[in-house]
Amino acid sequence: MTTVHATFKIEKTYPHPVARVFAAFADTATKQRWYGHRGPQDGAAYDNDFRVGGLEHSRSVMGDQTPFPGAILSSQALYLDIIENRRIVTGSNMMMNGKPFSGSLLTFEFEEDGEGTRLVCTHNGAFFENSDGPDMREHGWNTLLDRLGDTL
Repeated sequence: MTTVHATFKIEKTYPHPVARVFAAFADTATKQRWYGHRGPQDGAAYDNDFRVGGLEHSRSVMGDQTPFPGAILSSQALYLDIIENRRIVTGSNMMMNGKPFSGSLLTFEFEEDGEGTRLVCTHNGAFFENSDGPDMREHGWNTLLDRLGDTL
């Protein structure tokens, strides 16, 4: 049994004020648009209790075009720290069919950049057997943060 540990950092700049970008994480309906599954899906769910000590839950069913059609992919995050318009820190896990395959510490930092926002996402992960691994996870977060930009 091998656990792979990895850290990556992603930086994105959005042409919107910090308060608007931060709100896209804090508001459940907005976050679901960029973080959640695309379109209606049987068995999918999303809930976000955005407060220190609150939990975020996500559940989706992998499609026919994926390596694991019909598998249930779920994640749970605990909000460890929130400083409005400055920082969000979560501890999270991901599971497939109820079996954990990774644990992560995620930090999102929001900084003014002219009239826009510079977002820094730092991901510290432990990837267990049968996980997606750090490269795929980094690709996934890049995609999600691009979707955030599209949502804004």
